[in-house]
Amino acid sequence: MLIIMRENVSQDCIDKVVQFIEARGFQSHVSKGELHTVIGAVGSKIIDPRNIELLDGVQEVIKISSGYKLSSRIFKPEDTIIEVNGVKFGGGNVGLIAGPCTIESYEQLDKTAEQLKKSNVKIMRGGAFKPRTSPYAFQGLGEEGLKMFRSVADNHGMAITSEIMESSQLDMFEKYVDIFQIGARNMQNYNLLKDMGKATKPIILKRGLSATFEEWLLSAEYILSSGNPNVILCERGIRTFEKYTRNTLDLSAIPVVKKLSHLPIITDPSHGTGLRDKVAPMSRASVAAGCDGLLIEVHYDADNAICDGAQSLYPDEYNALYNDLKQIAPVVHKTIL
Repeated sequence: MLIIMRENVSQDCIDKVVQFIEARGFQSHVSKGELHTVIGAVGSKIIDPRNIELLDGVQEVIKISSGYKLSSRIFKPEDTIIEVNGVKFGGGNVGLIAGPCTIESYEQLDKTAEQLKKSNVKIMRGGAFKPRTSPYAFQGLGEEGLKMFRSVADNHGMAITSEIMESSQLDMFEKYVDIFQIGARNMQNYNLLKDMGKATKPIILKRGLSATFEEWLLSAEYILSSGNPNVILCERGIRTFEKYTRNTLDLSAIPVVKKLSHLPIITDPSHGTGLRDKVAPMSRASVAAGCDGLLIEVHYDADNAICDGAQSLYPDEYNALYNDLKQIAPVVHKTIL
């Protein structure tokens, strides 16, 4: 349930409500908005909401029928804005992340970063651990790749994001990575999601291959309810009957999720299409649809990439796209740095 406090309520009243619900077996999550403070009471216990409404400072108690509470607009009407290295996601901002699918070598990272810096990229992507359908495919460079990535990013003044595969890697990722990614295959790895609540860094949560919006938001709920409020949702395409593209990039997710949730939503048109010439048009369409950011694969030598070169842009193609996006964003009342 959600407890709406009156305007300009004292901190003492808020603390007493929190103490009241926690003493009855609920977890409390406080969100302070411009006018009202909202307290989320999460748990399976039974309590008469009238007993809460009698407490000083309480305006209203709302029961939430959906499973996702903390990620809902009811809990927090205002957009959550997540900022990393000066790049903002949410609240009218479009954050851009670019880089190779896979970390291959120091030279590959350095050359790509050098080119991306010309297009004002401040957050770089790159996979050190690669979940692959075939056990014989390249699985990534592991921690050595992360060390390499961190060194290159520091030299170019960039933050980095990479996919974490399991809970045992949490301490390792905390040392090197600025934004953790949860991949589509792990969207419903609930033990991992709960452990991401312990992470001190923001989380990009990708939508599963055939996940509904509700399932996706419920996965975010695991992270939020475990203590980490900084979740960025990522639409990366779903599996349909169509075989021409790698996946079907579901842009309807953007307006739907933005209505249901305060969390920022970005798109990954590279995995969403799997085809280089489709990345730019779907990126432009994503911004026009109101997304809060883009996660785009860029490689300085894409045709010779170890992994997913066919869906990676060359740096000059990314720069042309960046210039297009800066023109589109103001039309939909968005800002791109």
